[in-house]
Amino acid sequence: MDTGAQRMNARSRLSTVWLTVVGASVLLFLCLPVLIVAPMSFSSAQSLEFPPPSLSLRWYENLLGNPIWIDAGKNSLMLATLSSSAAIVLGTLAAYVLVRGNFPGRHLLEANFMAPMIVPSIITAVALYIFFARIGLLGSFTGLVLGHTILAVPYVVLIMQAAIRSFDIRIEQVAATLGASQRQILTMVVLPNLAPSAAAAWIFTFVMSFDEVVVTLFISGTTTTIPKRMFSELMLQVNPTITAVATLLIAFNLVALAGLLLLTRRRGFPGGMG
Repeated sequence: MDTGAQRMNARSRLSTVWLTVVGASVLLFLCLPVLIVAPMSFSSAQSLEFPPPSLSLRWYENLLGNPIWIDAGKNSLMLATLSSSAAIVLGTLAAYVLVRGNFPGRHLLEANFMAPMIVPSIITAVALYIFFARIGLLGSFTGLVLGHTILAVPYVVLIMQAAIRSFDIRIEQVAATLGASQRQILTMVVLPNLAPSAAAAWIFTFVMSFDEVVVTLFISGTTTTIPKRMFSELMLQVNPTITAVATLLIAFNLVALAGLLLLTRRRGFPGGMG
């Protein structure tokens, strides 16, 4: 028995070591582009070169001094802010109806909300291109906001559904017995308690909209965003300024991820009642 137990312990330790090695290798493989791109953004070389011959901020100066990149950054920020805010409102209301409602076709409606998250983005982009061309929104900033909102709503619905399900329905029932209307229950009882989850969903959809490129390329027209500008630069030439943009985007995503972790740990997730 002792020999059998020792063999099992040895196999368990070997499995743990093997799993650690594989996990570390995968993590290193995923982080390797970041470990290469970030140092290259501080290179003084005229072209992409790794390792950099010396350190310099020339590509960050070129980025911040270029009005095309500045305008693209402003457009990306405005687009992400508007689309994520619209998605939070629409997605939260939809999630509340889907969770608390009981009506025919509810599952079909839920599947319809999840469709943009399942369908490949290229198909969504082509569909939006055709639809917006018929209604006159193709190439407009309004159409671009609507397109990004359509992509973001499913993620909001998914997150807020989990948050609403974890929220005790008896609290809503108590509010109803005290004379609160359905609108008062939603605005004064449910939404304040779901605020941390809504904030996390907003940050997630903001980052997603900020990084979106496929749908943007199809329906943006002359409006330029950071991802679209990066795509255009890579198509025309390999400009080292791209490494500075990529490094800033990586830093931006890390800050957003830290914000998500802070929200979920301080208030509890998904219901915000922790």
